[in-house]
Amino acid sequence: MARKPKLGSGKRFAAIEKKAAKSGARNSAAVAASAGFKKYGKKKMEAMAHKAERAHFAKKKHKK
Repeated sequence: MARKPKLGSGKRFAAIEKKAAKSGARNSAAVAASAGFKKYGKKKMEAMAHKAERAHFAKKKHKK
């Protein structure tokens, strides 16, 4: 079995989003978020989103 991407990297979320879109979901991001909230809960999902947002802006800041 292949290793899963690191939790909080966003790659797992993207994979679920892609799979949901392929199966015909109208809002695939909502499907992925719903699955995450169900598995990890509100507090953990918010922490991962915050971590991802900080990483995104840190990369953007260094590109200038």
